[in-house]
Amino acid sequence: MSSYGNDVIGNLTHTYFINVKSIRVNNKTVSFNNSLLSIDESTRDGGTCLRTVRSYTSLHRSIYIALINEFVNAAASQGIKRVASVAPFGACFNAKTIASGKTVGPRVPIIDLVMNGKNVFWRFYGSNSMVRVSKNVICLAFVEGSPNLTGPTTSIVVGGYQMENYLLEFDLTSSKLRFSPSLLLNGTSCSQFGALL
Repeated sequence: MSSYGNDVIGNLTHTYFINVKSIRVNNKTVSFNNSLLSIDESTRDGGTCLRTVRSYTSLHRSIYIALINEFVNAAASQGIKRVASVAPFGACFNAKTIASGKTVGPRVPIIDLVMNGKNVFWRFYGSNSMVRVSKNVICLAFVEGSPNLTGPTTSIVVGGYQMENYLLEFDLTSSKLRFSPSLLLNGTSCSQFGALL
């Protein structure tokens, strides 16, 4: 993990970067140009960062298209029916074709951000990967990123919706990020944080 000022939203803010190596959908690696996950030393473009001021995780266009295609295919294998997209989301589905999970939200394909080694990954279940936009429509809660006009463009920006109900520990001294599995798996949530202490 590293941090430095990367882009401007209101005032200059610090951005925390994490070392994502690949993305998986239902344990299948998504195919795209993995060089986008590294930071270009000359332009500072690329990489993956965390931004709580962003509602949803945004991805470089080519990564976004690859993720949608893999997710849609995996969803279809589960009998989940795709419907017309609802902006800003690129993949939406008939909510009636998605089973409801008891702990971690809709039963949809899981998404992993894989880091150092295939066994180190941040896993997103339906509670963090899907958003309901109407009674009968639920969408993949990831969006296409756009070029940053004030500085380097980051390939993946993990937004607040995906961070909900995970505990994140930033160790700036050793440049490490530690994160818990979804708190929903243990029947609790960040809204119960005070009760966890």
